[in-house]
Amino acid sequence: MADQDQAELRLAVARLRQEHEDYDTAINAMIQTGCEALRIQRMKKKKLILKDKISKLEDQIIPDIIA
Repeated sequence: MADQDQAELRLAVARLRQEHEDYDTAINAMIQTGCEALRIQRMKKKKLILKDKISKLEDQIIPDIIA
């Protein structure tokens, strides 16, 4: 993989991690204010989707090396 491609993937992972943290903060605020459980559940689902995207991108950055 080219260095530029790898750098772009790392940047995408960093952005997704920040978005993941933002969702976490928003979810905690929603819980404390007593927001509807359905809205909180939807936010948690979006957060989980982001986590999956992060994992897939990290797998592309770090190749599997069979020893």
